[in-house]
Order: sequence, then C-alpha cells, then structure tokens
Amino acid sequence: MQNLIELLKITARKFPKNRAVIYNRKALTYREVVSDVVRLSLRLTRLHVRRNDHVGILLPNCSDFVISYFAILNREAVVVPLNNFLKPEELVVILKDCGIKFLITNSSFLKTVSNLAKEVNCLADILFIDQDISLALPFLKKEFADFGFSGLRSNAKKPDPAVILYTSGTTGYPKGAILSHGNLLFDVFACANAIEVSSRDNFICVLPMFHSFPQTVCMLLPFAKGATTTIIDGLKPFSKVLRAIVQHRVTAFVAVPAVYNILINLKLPRIFLWPIIKNILIPLRICVSGAAALPGETLKKFEERFGIPLLEGYGLTETSPVVSLNPYRHKRIPGSIGLPLAGISVKVVDDFGKELAPNTVGELLVKGENVMQGYFNRPADTHEALKDGWLYTGDLAKIDDKGFIYIVDRKKDMINVRGLKVYPREVEEVLCKHPDVQEAAVVGILDSHHGEIPKAFIVLKENSHIDERSILEYLRKHIANYKVPRNIEFSSNLPKTPTGKIAKRELIAAH
Repeated sequence: MQNLIELLKITARKFPKNRAVIYNRKALTYREVVSDVVRLSLRLTRLHVRRNDHVGILLPNCSDFVISYFAILNREAVVVPLNNFLKPEELVVILKDCGIKFLITNSSFLKTVSNLAKEVNCLADILFIDQDISLALPFLKKEFADFGFSGLRSNAKKPDPAVILYTSGTTGYPKGAILSHGNLLFDVFACANAIEVSSRDNFICVLPMFHSFPQTVCMLLPFAKGATTTIIDGLKPFSKVLRAIVQHRVTAFVAVPAVYNILINLKLPRIFLWPIIKNILIPLRICVSGAAALPGETLKKFEERFGIPLLEGYGLTETSPVVSLNPYRHKRIPGSIGLPLAGISVKVVDDFGKELAPNTVGELLVKGENVMQGYFNRPADTHEALKDGWLYTGDLAKIDDKGFIYIVDRKKDMINVRGLKVYPREVEEVLCKHPDVQEAAVVGILDSHHGEIPKAFIVLKENSHIDERSILEYLRKHIANYKVPRNIEFSSNLPKTPTGKIAKRELIAAH
C-alpha cells in the first residue's frame, strides 16, 4: 500500500456497504464516500488543482471534512487542515507561510474568508463546498458516480507529502509539520494493532478534526479497517455526545483529559451505572486519552465509575501523531504514557545527546516511520528537531526498566527555582488529587526578588470553598517546600487550546 487513497480503495472494495461516516444522523457507506470523493476530486480538477499544490481545509467537524481530505489526496495534492478557531489575521499568516493555492470551506466561514484572497497573493480560489452548484446538479451526480472506484487514481508514493499540520503554537510560533503518506499509514496500522480495531468498531470524533490526533485516530484508523466514524460538531450540550454513543453503538471514545474530567463529575441517570444495563446502553469497549497529560486521579475515578479501560497515550504532531499507548490487554500504569507502538524506538538523553540509564530524567527522543519529513520551509528548525533520524521532542521523560515511559514535563516548561528544577506536572498531579480541586495548572512567573517562582491556577469543584492557606498546607505535606507555588489564583475556568490543553502561555502572559 503506497498511499492513503489506496487505503480508502481497498477498504471500500472490502466493505462497500459498511457505514463509513455518521454525521447529523446521516450515514454514508464506504461506497457513497468513494462516490463523493471522486465527485469533489473532479471538481478540484476543473479548478486546476495539481500535484503537490497546497489545499487548505477550513471546516468544522462534519462529513465534508472527510470527503475534502481524501479528494485533495486523490489529486495528489497536499492537505493543509486549518484551525477553524483562528481569526482571519492568524489564518493569513499560515496561508502565506504554506503558500496555499486553494481553500475548501463552507458558508459559515464566509465572513472569515471574505478578504483572504486580497491579502494572500498565492490563494487562487476558494470553494464553498455547501454552495457549489456543480456538486449538487443531478446529472453531474450521475456523471461523477459512474466513475466509481476507477476515479480513485492517485499515484502518490509513501515518501510523498500528504498533509502539512501546523503545530498549536503553545511552545512557540506555529510551524508546518510535513507528514508523508508513509508516515500516516505506518502510524494508523500500528495504532490499529495496538487496540485491536475491527470493522465492527465505531469511533466517536468529538475533538476538532483539524488536529492530528482525531485525524489519525478517529478518521484514518477506522477507515483502515472498515469501521465507522461518528462525527460530533461540538461537546455542548454533552447530552448529545451520550445520545450519539447509545444511538450509534459507539465502541471507541477518543478524547482529551478535560473531557474525562467532565465525565467523572457528570450527573448520570442511575440506570447508566447499573453494570448489565450499562453494557447494553453503552457498548464502549475502549477509551483513549491523548494531547495532554492525564491526571492519575482522573484515570482511577473514570475506570471505577464506568468499568471501561482508559488508555493514556502520547504523541506529537511531528509523529503522525501517536508514539506510545498503555497496553489494552495488559496492566496499565497510572502516570505512564505506556509503551512505544510496534516499530517505534524511544530513548532519553542528557543535554549532550548521551543516552541515560533507566528511571533517569532527560529529553525524550523518538525514531520510526511515523516521524515527519521536516518543517515546511524551515530548514533550521528541522535541523534542530531531527538529528540522525531521531526527533527531539522537547519533552522531559524517564523510561523504567520495563520500557514504560513517563513524561515529567515540557523541557521549556521547567521552572528553575534558585537553581532547583521544578516540573509543573508533578505539582499539578498532587493538586489534582485534592478532593476539592477540579483542575490545576502551574507555571513559572518572574519575580524581581526571587527570580523564577511557581504559581498555581486552580479551578475548584462545585460547592467547594477551600482557601489558599488550606491548599498550601496540603501541598507542603506532599512535596518539597521549594516546589510549593508561592501564589495561588482561583478561577472559574482555565484557558484552553482547541484540543483541550491548558494554554499556559496565556496564563503567563496575563501575569
């Protein structure tokens, strides 16, 4: 298998009548997906989209995102999914940086994109997929449908670029990570083997599809096995998510820690907690958490309440994105991001690149066929990140003698308190174990007298009235004094990135 279009063709031939996508209560079979992909691909041909052109997708979670993704690849062009939460001026920066020639969007973004063509010289055309008459005319539907599987004709090879994904920018200026067809194919099948995906599975996609995590795990992964993707366009109200799980017989739930925090505190009808009835109403067999650190208490409480395995994994945009996952069938270790997927190597090194002994903290390096080709038009950044085939992740970690990986913190998030290293995640884990704490973030703040000091931002659980003094007393019982935050600020919520990570740069910038 050389490319992602071959993946779609093979799956659709094998499972033509299986439901591929469910969105807004409408299901598309794999045969129907192929028909829609071919039709849109032909429309892109008429727009003169050519091999290696960069084509942006600015869409919310919807079935059109899936169709657009594969239609672009079928033209042997490169997909550039765009963060639909960005403001026009932020989009302009990415469009110019990537040299996007065409943009697929819908009418809900009309105001956002109205002036983009004037500001971005490279942008040749904008296709509003929900208003394009040529995609709706009955005779063209018939014309395009007649092409069938023969209309899937990409000749892309494994090393060819498939997607350029812009990093979230939480650790610096956004950069476009180039992922090849081979990168994504490798990661998809490694994930499929790790969690034993079959054509009977149904993955619910609640995370924004422009992000690498749901693209691989909630879209490409089920498509590799003839399974189903149930797309939800947002988490609010959460009742619609639960309704979709029950109605569409969802078996795999993929989310970020913030969502699992909602679930462990959600008031559910008692019937959902009865073991026999629960297994009938909620057919979930597996839950996966990624994109941010999962507090140990969240894992424990979730599994106690629902009796469903919750696997913490780890990945980066630059690794397509999954690197590791806690075992599905074997013992899971709270606080660990699990074992590397088959075919992926990891190691921990010191500041000089020397590999460290087990249980020693250093920078985590990753090597495998899932590692990106580099950053688009950024040779210096690429050289800094990729050395001798190893990706320098910027994450501080340790690996135990059984190979389980533990993320200690972001290398750049580490706080230097009078020469002593404080890892925010360690303090956050302790805070989240407090019975009154819903969520916590710890950042380094510059102080004119003491240099860098830790500060905690805390969201309390409903009806909790605990004060700063009590929190500090609790922390002093569990961690060294130099690690205890000098200041604590209570808040009703913490700023988040679109993928659910706490936006620590915003917390730092505000103070």
